[in-house]
Amino acid sequence: MGSLLYLYLILVSLAFTAALSSQGQGIKSARLLDLVLRDYTFRSYNKNNFRTAKLYAIHLPANLTGIRVDSVRYRCGSLTRYGAKIKEFKLPIGVSIQHCVERVLILRQNLGSNWSSIYYDNYELSGYQLISPVLGLLAYNAGDDMVTSTTPFELIIQSDKIPITIDFSNTTKLVNDTSKSGIIPLCASFERDGKVTLTKQVSQNVCTAKKQGHFGLVIESPLMPLKNKRASNWKLAIGSAIGAALGAFLLGLLLIAIFVKVKKKARMEELVRRAYEEEALQVSMVGHVRAPTAAGTRTVPTIEHDYNLHNI
Repeated sequence: MGSLLYLYLILVSLAFTAALSSQGQGIKSARLLDLVLRDYTFRSYNKNNFRTAKLYAIHLPANLTGIRVDSVRYRCGSLTRYGAKIKEFKLPIGVSIQHCVERVLILRQNLGSNWSSIYYDNYELSGYQLISPVLGLLAYNAGDDMVTSTTPFELIIQSDKIPITIDFSNTTKLVNDTSKSGIIPLCASFERDGKVTLTKQVSQNVCTAKKQGHFGLVIESPLMPLKNKRASNWKLAIGSAIGAALGAFLLGLLLIAIFVKVKKKARMEELVRRAYEEEALQVSMVGHVRAPTAAGTRTVPTIEHDYNLHNI
């Protein structure tokens, strides 16, 4: 029984793994991509002695080709007093970093044309087309000694009075081409809850935000439905159906094996009971008491030698 259950659990786990594998390999989640880039950034700081307020490019492995990450570390008070400009992002004077104790590590991401598709796949952008790479601005806690610092956690960059600006002018040629053709892109802000906020530009190819996140430029395009997300949902439905069918089949095999084993055990018990009843002693009345009796099977005694009794 235990071995059958163990085998069943192994087969179900293999079926579940196969269903997940059908979704394709690689990073498909925007949140997971952020965590991977964060880890590579902190590893770079552990291996090198980076100075405060100096921008450093992070070297990424070949499987993340197309992504550019820059990082810079600030003292929390200095960043609030003076602000900062980090590539396309401009943090104004008075910006606050919530939960920042001493220093903050800011990551600037440019996901390029290929990796930006993750946001197109994971967010509802039907009827719109991305015309710029997705740019990200994230902040993490950073102590003086980042080698022995605790596990990095994300901080909140907040700027209510003067917003953060994001300049897309030098990101791709496609942005400039749309501007020349008279098409006015919209600013897309990708929220953590899976929603997309579309707003107008404050100036040509310039967007604003009140906190950190990921941003891009989009234009209306009725011919661009969310095919990737539908395909992903279709694959998920197929994979789930296959996994459920295989799980039901394995569960059926387990139930059949249990039924056969119980049936066999019951039959063996019946055979033992019948054999015991057939070999049981007979019961007779001895006075007023019922008692088992054995059949008379003793050998009748015989005289071995014929003596002449008359001669004695």
